[in-house]
Amino acid sequence: MGTGAITAYVDVAQLVLYAFWIFFAGLLYYLIRENHREGYPMDTDRGVIEGWPPVPAPKTYRLADGSTLQAPRNEAPHATPNAQKVYRSGASPLEPVGNPLTAGVGPGAWTPRPDHADLDHHGLPKIVPLSSLAGYGVSERDPDPRGQPLMDAYGDTAGTVRDLWIDRGEMLFRYLEAEVPLAAGGTRRVLVPMPFARVTRRGVQVHALLAEQFEGVPAVKANDRITLLEEERIGAYYGAGTLYAEPNRAEPLI
Repeated sequence: MGTGAITAYVDVAQLVLYAFWIFFAGLLYYLIRENHREGYPMDTDRGVIEGWPPVPAPKTYRLADGSTLQAPRNEAPHATPNAQKVYRSGASPLEPVGNPLTAGVGPGAWTPRPDHADLDHHGLPKIVPLSSLAGYGVSERDPDPRGQPLMDAYGDTAGTVRDLWIDRGEMLFRYLEAEVPLAAGGTRRVLVPMPFARVTRRGVQVHALLAEQFEGVPAVKANDRITLLEEERIGAYYGAGTLYAEPNRAEPLI
């Protein structure tokens, strides 16, 4: 028998290979099970589905702010959409009920994230108005949208851009702050996510909404910060507009 051989058919290298296979299979099982801490069990028309492997026992995580979070969570991890089925079948699409921009359906779906601001490593809000910071500004090579008109999908004026909100951690502008008129009179300020805005030297155009729909954008509670939940609701409002701002957007192209 050669070096390392235990019998004529088994040697140390073979045992190490088998041990690696067992370890790797156990690692895959562990990772798949841990992945079931979010999104499971699934509520479907056919009942509750845990998948394989089954949902693990709750584990408590200690967060940076000293609070704790359990996963899987006992509370519902998603918001209940204001919608109804188009057909009776289990695979039926959902149709929004009432205002489609706030129904929480399709591109307007959102999840109840924590209602506090995203903080940096100093414990300060990451996303703040540009006007509240000294030493920050818009590059001279880029158009400054402040004071420019806010335009809707058809180019109609919907308001005026007053400020920018910057993410100090990523050094990116996350939101535009615009002043829009109200149908009942007066004005209010709303936030526009930058991915939905097309900034030019003539103004800012947002294709997701019509002019009269900007006054319905979810508000923020504070003037100097935005919470994770508020970000989720605002993004969902504009996302819903891409499909539901006007009826023909939800119709087939052909």
